[in-house]
Amino acid sequence: MTYSRFEMRIGVPVETWPGELRTAIVPDNAKKLIRLGFEIVVQSGLGVASGFSDQQYAEAGASIEPDRNAVLSQSDIVLRVRQPEIDDLQSLKQGSVHISFLDPMNRRDLVDTMASRGATAISMEMIPRSTRAQKMDALSSQANLAGYVTVIQAAYHCPKAFPMMMTPSGTIRPARVFVIGAGVAGLQAIATAKRLGARVEAFDTRPVVAEQVRSLGAKFVEIDLGEVGQTEQGYAKALTPEQIESQKQGQAAVIAGSDVVITTAQLFGRPAPRIVTAEMVAAMQPGSVVVDMAVESGGNVEGSVLNEIVDVGGVKILGMGNLPSHVCRNASEMYSNNLVSLLTDFWDSETKQLTLSPDDEIVQAAVITRDGQIVHPMIQDKQ
Repeated sequence: MTYSRFEMRIGVPVETWPGELRTAIVPDNAKKLIRLGFEIVVQSGLGVASGFSDQQYAEAGASIEPDRNAVLSQSDIVLRVRQPEIDDLQSLKQGSVHISFLDPMNRRDLVDTMASRGATAISMEMIPRSTRAQKMDALSSQANLAGYVTVIQAAYHCPKAFPMMMTPSGTIRPARVFVIGAGVAGLQAIATAKRLGARVEAFDTRPVVAEQVRSLGAKFVEIDLGEVGQTEQGYAKALTPEQIESQKQGQAAVIAGSDVVITTAQLFGRPAPRIVTAEMVAAMQPGSVVVDMAVESGGNVEGSVLNEIVDVGGVKILGMGNLPSHVCRNASEMYSNNLVSLLTDFWDSETKQLTLSPDDEIVQAAVITRDGQIVHPMIQDKQ
């Protein structure tokens, strides 16, 4: 399918998701897209929360529009961070392209509405982990920052200093940090904790990442789970109930001796596995901290509550959601870079056309609706 127009208009509305401070486009990238031949209109106040003024967008060449409905209804392409409100979709221009995180596996109502509007919906969660798509991989860019934020939160709430310190009154031993899951977020958490001077241990169900953990200076905890592995996209495969039980038993002693436990285990399109039980939390010393990075998708830790800090016998369980938004300026810049990479990959500057061929591997992976139909097989199968 080919969309063509001399100046294709991109519209960027202010995020309405509670607590969301990121923005989908930053001024520098607006300037890049305008140079390619796009016209850009942003809702006034778009970047204020992440540190970008309307004046900066105007200086980049973007138009500032106070009317949200006008931004949505007059744009050929709509860029966002979060999934839209259903009411917003009624304002979409018929046949427009909508790009954002959509959570399409769990928001069938949203997908159906987008199809009814004739929108081509691109879900940033579904961008494949391939060499070509690496610059578009927003899940990884945001998870990287989330891993950093998690450690900063843990350090703030932990009553112990992270690094070893030699003082006139004695030696302070380093805090012990245990990271469960060594994906993008977990590896960044490991690296950040090590930079702060902590003694770090880590575990992942994929033995293939052990060398990456060790290269960061952390100890990889060996737990024999039998045959495990990862998907073609690099995600951990779901464990059997027996393997989950083996993992829990293997981790219990490490958790009990840790000052900070960070869990990052998530399954694509499914609820997060419960891997830290109430008994494990109870075995930790008072003052210890547990950070559940998977709390938004069901949680790895028994007792974690989204956007709350729960105290269990003196152990703090942190369930803060939307972690990248805590460093919203950098998160906005990185997400904006991902979107620009996506658009430029499919944009022909000479003909001023955005071409989304159904035969393209990225289109096949990330386009959810097109021409009034749900076209992604994984979403079709959930009917």
